[in-house]
Parts: sequence; C-alpha cells; structure tokens
Amino acid sequence: MDKIEKSADEWREQLSPEQYRVTRQAGTERPHSGEYNDFFEPGAYHCVCCDHPLFDSGSKFHSGCGWPSFHGELEQAGIVQTRDLSHGMIRTELTCPRCDAHLGHVFPDGPPPTGLRYCINSAALVFRPGTAGDGE
Repeated sequence: MDKIEKSADEWREQLSPEQYRVTRQAGTERPHSGEYNDFFEPGAYHCVCCDHPLFDSGSKFHSGCGWPSFHGELEQAGIVQTRDLSHGMIRTELTCPRCDAHLGHVFPDGPPPTGLRYCINSAALVFRPGTAGDGE
C-alpha cells in the first residue's frame, strides 16, 4: 500500500474544516452530531481523506456513545493503533494506515465477537453503499 502524503494546505483544499480538524489535527466531533451515528445502511466505510476501506456495515452497532461504533475493522484495513495519553486519559488512537488520518479510538467494551468498540468520528468517514468487497 502506497502512503499518501500531502501538505496541510493540500489537505485543507480537499477537506471541509470539520474533516480537517478531526482527521489532520486529531479532533473529535461533538457526540450525537455526526452523520453516521444513527446510520445503518449496507455498505462500507472508507477514510474520508484517501478512500481506504476501513469498516463493513455488518460490524456497526448502536453503542449509545454518540459516535459510530464498530466491533471490528475490515481484514485488509490495517488500522494503526497508538497509545494516546492526551486529555488526562489512557486510550488507543486509531489512524488510517494509508494517510495517517485520525479516525477515533478503540475501547475494550464492545460486543461479541471481538469485545471491542471502535469509536469513530463520522467526519473521518465516507460511506460507500453495497458491500465491503466492492472496493471502490
């Protein structure tokens, strides 16, 4: 997988101010404000910055936390996990392996089969209808 690198100005041209704040500055959207929080159509969720496939709608669940939640990532996603000590908490940050976009965090309080809750900002995602295997 080829890494995508762009300048801050190039990312600002491509993304909305909210998408830029979340993905390039590790921001967080307000809870219950994102377009995919209560969205449950069949398809796949890709990185808003580089279109890398991340999650299948079959792993999405309603967690009540205010952000889209998934119990697992696509096998080919390869989401990068990094220890995050910001804001006085110990968390695991999730970033896109292709463009380093901040996606959200993962927590060990999700449902079976993984027991994980990938808590993802809607602003970091773009939805593609159909199935995850469709690719583009």
